Amino acid sequence: MTSTPKRAPAAVLAACAVLVLAPQAQAQAQAQAQAAPVPQPQSFTAETKEAAERAATAPDTLATLSRFFAREGRVAPDAARPRVEGGAIPVSYLSPDFVAGRAGAGVARLEFLASRAVSSDGQQAALWTARTEAGWQVVNIATGDDEFRYAQLGAAKLPGGTVFREPQIDAWYVASGSRVLPLDEDAQRAVGAAGVSLDAYRARVVEAYGDKLPGSAYAKRGGAGGYAEAAEGGAGAGAGSRGGAPVAAGAVAGGLALAAAGVLAVRRSRRGREARA
Repeated sequence: MTSTPKRAPAAVLAACAVLVLAPQAQAQAQAQAQAAPVPQPQSFTAETKEAAERAATAPDTLATLSRFFAREGRVAPDAARPRVEGGAIPVSYLSPDFVAGRAGAGVARLEFLASRAVSSDGQQAALWTARTEAGWQVVNIATGDDEFRYAQLGAAKLPGGTVFREPQIDAWYVASGSRVLPLDEDAQRAVGAAGVSLDAYRARVVEAYGDKLPGSAYAKRGGAGGYAEAAEGGAGAGAGSRGGAPVAAGAVAGGLALAAAGVLAVRRSRRGREARA
């Protein structure tokens, strides 16, 4: 399988300029990002798709994208000319209800809708949209094209299957019927190149995260909502993973709920597979 660098999300609230933060302020903002829940869309319908696409192509969103693509001097803000290509797609993550063994719970749940943004110099980003108290808004901008690439890979590997991410180890899978197949190297390390049965996958995630769900002792100790990865080399959900941010149940990794006055941007360090070799 082709090795492609992966990235951790860059949290962006849509109506204000991207700010360069001092280390202490950045740490505080990242902590807020990890704790703040992002409303989940209840379903992927023609109406939610249309609403997400309107948010993704709004003038304020495009202005923020210009600043986002211009970070680190990659392109001048007035030359970025961002555009949104294609329609919004659903993005699902491993479901805490599946880990908890709740009756009828699917392996994944819808977390947000994503739209592909492209700049004049070829940079790509995913606009994460969700329904907030103020309506449908962009709640995050993430570098790269993971959401779209893995959706295509999953459709090719298991047509009609559910593509989902296990955020604690940044692994992508596709599930259909009783099979779970890996879509990237992180998932291959977790379940093998041939994948596993749905029951075997459930056993693995229960062992990894079952004692870290909301309401657990782990959660009560402040462990990112009880559904997080551990530090590198440590015990727990994310042992052995690198560079990622904890993911709370019911929250999007790195997502920030939009404030009335606008949004602060926090760019997280990228994770490249070459660093894991």
